[in-house]
Amino acid sequence: MKPFTIHKGKVAGIDRANIDTDQIIPKQFLKRIERTGFGKFLFYDWRYIDGEKPNPAFELNWPENEGATILVANENFGCGSSREHAPWALQDYGFQAIIAPSFADIFYNNCLKNGLLPIQLAKEDVEYLLRESKKADYELTISLEKQQVYDDHGFARAFAIDPYRKQLLLKGWDEIDLTFVYEPYIAEYERKHCPMP
Repeated sequence: MKPFTIHKGKVAGIDRANIDTDQIIPKQFLKRIERTGFGKFLFYDWRYIDGEKPNPAFELNWPENEGATILVANENFGCGSSREHAPWALQDYGFQAIIAPSFADIFYNNCLKNGLLPIQLAKEDVEYLLRESKKADYELTISLEKQQVYDDHGFARAFAIDPYRKQLLLKGWDEIDLTFVYEPYIAEYERKHCPMP
């Protein structure tokens, strides 16, 4: 994973609640064995008409949202099945952070395990960001170190994150990478307690 320290990016908003993982990445695209290549299928049933023509009514197809790297949505984002493909699809599309008033627990943890930062803010703050996201080139800056989200117009909010997960994201580590930090201690333990025959 890439370390997440500070990110400034364009914001896209989807003002819907209860966006489930079946909408984020529909089941017919779960056969891939890689973690990449899912971005083109993100929100597939909303993004395309008859699976081919871009739907002009869907927010991510609006020209002002092209290149957005921060997604803002409403309550209970990521509900539904526990598929890890949902954060993979969001990341592969280009999103580095998701902001919502609440997240489904499994989705939230899957994001953190895969280097995608989920940020929970108050409902009124999310409503403000959803309004601002309709403006062309609206950007936010996210500082994971300071645990702050802010724009260039005076909006600034703190967000909470588990300290353990925060450190993994800052270093760009997953839980397997973390075990390598303890490799000398593991080797020493094995030398003392598991002698070779």
